[in-house]
Amino acid sequence: MQAVLEASGLTKRFSDVAALDGLDLQVSRGEIVCLLGANGAGKTTTINLLLGFLKPTAGSTCVAGLDVAADPAAARARLGYVAEVVSLYPSLTGAENLAFFHALSGQPPLTKARRDEILQSLAFPMDAVDRHVGAYSKGMRQKLGLAIALAKDVEAILLDEPLSGLDPASANDLVEVLRGVASRGLALLVSTHDIFRAVEIATRIGIMRHGRLLEWLDPRTLSAKELEVIYLRHMAERAA
Repeated sequence: MQAVLEASGLTKRFSDVAALDGLDLQVSRGEIVCLLGANGAGKTTTINLLLGFLKPTAGSTCVAGLDVAADPAAARARLGYVAEVVSLYPSLTGAENLAFFHALSGQPPLTKARRDEILQSLAFPMDAVDRHVGAYSKGMRQKLGLAIALAKDVEAILLDEPLSGLDPASANDLVEVLRGVASRGLALLVSTHDIFRAVEIATRIGIMRHGRLLEWLDPRTLSAKELEVIYLRHMAERAA
């Protein structure tokens, strides 16, 4: 199966600092790939390179077969992005935010039926659709960010620390929602420093440190405790 997200030899240097060093990455339809690492590991840099917000020092990125460097706007049209803190207009309702950001995508207007179908598929509380976003919990804001992406009919979604700051019940809920999104055939790339949630959500896990991807792991063969041992070993080896 052809990967939707691809990086080959991807490198980004800022002066003499390598924020990312020779990353090879593929994410296919239906996959949830987690990049696991501490701050400064290169996870967010990877996402920004895939979005075309940064130019690589070396290597390449592709989205749905489109070279990001050659046509970043076309590649971004195939992508959704959900930040750690989703930027929404707090004085607008959920419905108004969704309509506004959908209009910015250049797509035809979003029908109420389609809007409600997307929100319900994300287990979004429908009684909150017409409430101001300023009163939303973080979990609700994350779901609205996902709805904005799905309304664009994207092929992949990039998520930067989506589970950070959520209480356990909200985190469990979002994990199930993301699994449902992937099951529709979308490719998901998730950056996280949460070992335990990575095991729950991912189909593959890449451990990163100081811009390098150290190892790929299959979470189906590991417990969270076993992953923690492997992760800490990598951190100790590189610190020695």
